[in-house]
Amino acid sequence: MTDSDDIRDWLILLRTPGLGARKLREGLSARGGARALLAWLGRHGDALGAEGRAWLERPDDTTLAADMAWLEGEGHRLLRCTDEDFPPQLEAMPDPPAALFVKGDAGLLLRPQVAIVGARQAQPPGLANAARFAAELATGGLLVTSGLADGVDGAAHAAALDAGQPTVAVIGTGPDRVYPRKHHALARRIAESGAIVSEYPPGTHAQVYHFPERNRIIAGLSLGVLVIEAGVKSGSLITARQAGEQGREVFALPGSIHNPLAQGCHALIGDGARLVQRPDEILAVLAPAAMELGAELRARLERAPAKAPPGRRAGVDWREDEEYRRLLDAMGYDPAPLDALVGTTGLSPGALSSMLLMLELEGEVASLPGNRYQRVV
Repeated sequence: MTDSDDIRDWLILLRTPGLGARKLREGLSARGGARALLAWLGRHGDALGAEGRAWLERPDDTTLAADMAWLEGEGHRLLRCTDEDFPPQLEAMPDPPAALFVKGDAGLLLRPQVAIVGARQAQPPGLANAARFAAELATGGLLVTSGLADGVDGAAHAAALDAGQPTVAVIGTGPDRVYPRKHHALARRIAESGAIVSEYPPGTHAQVYHFPERNRIIAGLSLGVLVIEAGVKSGSLITARQAGEQGREVFALPGSIHNPLAQGCHALIGDGARLVQRPDEILAVLAPAAMELGAELRARLERAPAKAPPGRRAGVDWREDEEYRRLLDAMGYDPAPLDALVGTTGLSPGALSSMLLMLELEGEVASLPGNRYQRVV
């Protein structure tokens, strides 16, 4: 079976009504793969309901063809929980996604991240704080992650990009849609230099319940969550609560007691969130966790050959590995886009992302904006 066949099987499962991420993950673990799970569901799909059974009996070929066409686009990928470069941070969540649609550099999801979230109707001081914290945290070594919403989210994404750093946007629609519409230009910039991530397949419209589901992924990817301006009923508090439940750090910026958009932050501080006033306070708190994540990723790439990219054999130093030598030769010393490296090396995007991360951890390669990588002289 080709990888294309496996991806199509995954798309069928991801679009199956009544299945969901938890059941999908459990089924994959129990049955050993997407094809085997589909066969089993064909015989035991009663629990999915009539709509789920009908879909499995006759999946819509037009929809699946559109999904496959989207995945053929430049920088587009279906990142599956069985892939070697699926973010390990997400595995610690109580309800991790089974797969993510990524537009941009999927390898960025392995980096230490900090989430910056807040009010959609943020006031000018809140937007200025979001931009300042995002720029300094991004240049300080943390990848800024947010939800592409209006207000604080958009300000944080834009500031990270303006500082010459990538950023990750986790969205509540399909990866081919932008919500709100005013962020089309910002979304293009993020896809070019960072990554847009969605749990939902192409064509999915925004739904109210998508955003709490999106928020859990923002929290799960991040080492910590910073809340800037939030009312007492803000969705940002959901992200903060989920971060706390997942053992992540929660930071909140205080404000005036007369500002309704400071009340949510004050409530978080009262519940134990860290009060912060400067970006360096966050960097100091998250530095040990970032180092621990780097060590975990390095160990992960050195273990089990079944999860290693081509050429990564257990017990073999990467300097002696033929695939790594081929990759470094293909890179030369000029910035090279990930898509170009796929073409010149013949390696898959997943394998390349893992190999480039290993080389980056070893100080041999630097990642640049625009999904580009360069050898360190």
